[in-house]
Amino acid sequence: MPRPLRNIAQGLTHHTYSRCHGKRNLLQGKYGRLFFIEAVRQCQEKYDFALIAAEIVANHIHLVIKTDQGKQTISLIMQYIKARIAEKYNRAMGMTGAFWNERFGSTVIEESENPEGYLLWLLWYIGYNPVRKGLSRDPRLNDIGFINCYLNKNHEAPVKITPHHFFIKLGETFEERIKKFIFYEDAYLRRLAVYL
Repeated sequence: MPRPLRNIAQGLTHHTYSRCHGKRNLLQGKYGRLFFIEAVRQCQEKYDFALIAAEIVANHIHLVIKTDQGKQTISLIMQYIKARIAEKYNRAMGMTGAFWNERFGSTVIEESENPEGYLLWLLWYIGYNPVRKGLSRDPRLNDIGFINCYLNKNHEAPVKITPHHFFIKLGETFEERIKKFIFYEDAYLRRLAVYL
């Protein structure tokens, strides 16, 4: 049975994720972080899109990307980032062969039942991913730490993060937005506690 076609609609927000081959921890450590950051930066210089969130875990990556209407598709953007990471890793480690397990997964935020709530909850889910894996104690301390761009107006992550317009709509001031955004962290933690 052929696999379903990917939704590459432009001008929308895509939550993408991809795992390393065999679910191995190929991205663990400072070199994985470095390869990820360099690949994302290169892609940001080459293509037009807004990076809403980015996080690296030992064996997979999460990106939330809002594509621009009439510009590059999510497939082209992700293909570029994944290829650069694989090239950098294989060159540095003297390896050949597959780096990624499969084609990347993708969900269009605007097609969910409650796009605003889903995105704001998703940002915390992605931020807490390294915490759940025992790689960090707090999303504010993660390798990429994109969540700090939503909590501190002057924070500069190692890759350029553009706060999503759903976050901007939370309030007139940055302080109002933070207060409402923290509500989604609490909601995420309450849901997580149910599963523990």
